[in-house]
Amino acid sequence: MRTSFKQDITDQDDFKRKLLLWSQQFREVTFMDSNNYQQEYSNYDWILAVDAFTSIKTDYFNAFEDLKQYQQFSKDWLFGYLSYDLKNDTEELQSNNFDGLGFPDLFFYQPKKLFLAKGSQLEIRYLHFCDDELEDDWKEILSMGSDFETKSSKVNIQQRISAKSYLEKASKMLDYIHRGDLYEANFCMEFYAENAQIEPMEVYLKLNEISKPPFAVFFKNHKQYLLSASPERYLKKEGDTIISQPIKGTAKRFSDPEEDEKSKNELANNAKERAENIMITDLVRNDLSQTAQKGSVQVTELCGIYSFLQVHQMISTITSKLDPQHTAVDALRFTFPMGSMTGAPKISVMKIIEELEETKRGLYSGAVGYFTPEGDFDFNVVIRSILYNQQNHYLSFSVGSAITSLSVPENEYQECLLKAKAMFEVLK
Repeated sequence: MRTSFKQDITDQDDFKRKLLLWSQQFREVTFMDSNNYQQEYSNYDWILAVDAFTSIKTDYFNAFEDLKQYQQFSKDWLFGYLSYDLKNDTEELQSNNFDGLGFPDLFFYQPKKLFLAKGSQLEIRYLHFCDDELEDDWKEILSMGSDFETKSSKVNIQQRISAKSYLEKASKMLDYIHRGDLYEANFCMEFYAENAQIEPMEVYLKLNEISKPPFAVFFKNHKQYLLSASPERYLKKEGDTIISQPIKGTAKRFSDPEEDEKSKNELANNAKERAENIMITDLVRNDLSQTAQKGSVQVTELCGIYSFLQVHQMISTITSKLDPQHTAVDALRFTFPMGSMTGAPKISVMKIIEELEETKRGLYSGAVGYFTPEGDFDFNVVIRSILYNQQNHYLSFSVGSAITSLSVPENEYQECLLKAKAMFEVLK
């Protein structure tokens, strides 16, 4: 059980910064920020959860069943992530590529201390046994300076797949498509740095500032960090309603308003980008139907165009009603990994991805989110993100694009570089 307190916050940005700095003393931290992006399905503007009371950490084997039991037993707020390699739990698949990060496949925890913000109203929920710490915590938070000592980053970024190799691999993917083995595949490549030394909070704040996405996350599990500027929702459950919002289709932003509007319109009318989006929308409809009440799967928006600071994106929204015989974790298991990060048909694509990519995806193209005590949840897609293992000083970020029969490998490579731009910028 939790004790709940309410406070009014006038200067949101200053308070968020203080709270983030205060949170760094804890071993487990999850900060999720919508950056005031007016999302139709958002419950909170931002959330902070710190300090695990209980937790679950596992590899992919039986992972969804373990998570289901943990979630149903705790009936509390839980925060954590699903890595891409949980695909090996649901299908006869393997992940044998190089992994420099070494994160667990699944990690969730029950936080002792929780902060939930909507507008100027802040709700604080502490587990009963530590609610006597709130007054001292509150004083400490308010006394935090909103600045902190910056450290110079030492990062020498390398590319796992060279430009030449990328073009060869993308062409091979096209061969698979022309043979009829698949229709679309999200092909990704890693940028990485060994012996990297960064201040994770500083890098996260910079990345968030230049992107301001609706699904930003700062996640810390001891020495393992995710610094995410994700624009994409994977899956949300509210009551018996399930919402998926896959992104497929990307275009540049321009400082000149006319040029920017032209880029946006070209994306909206681009046959290749629309085909990509519609294929994944169909895949998501099929995934949702496995746990849905009959006839409840609906496409509520097809190929909508949304503008973010770095790029324009094409987003569709698909909803369903969860059949009472299925649990919250079932809804995740039957749709994971998200179609926007695999392609279609899903299992064939995941096998070919494993063959052509050179890095184990891990948390990249997985999901970070939370469960509520009522069994609702909200998860993002881990893209536009930096992963960092502070213990072995390994830093990684990956980018990808969808290969279809209409793809030109050189254009796909340029799209990858466009998506990597923000990460390069903050690691200079």
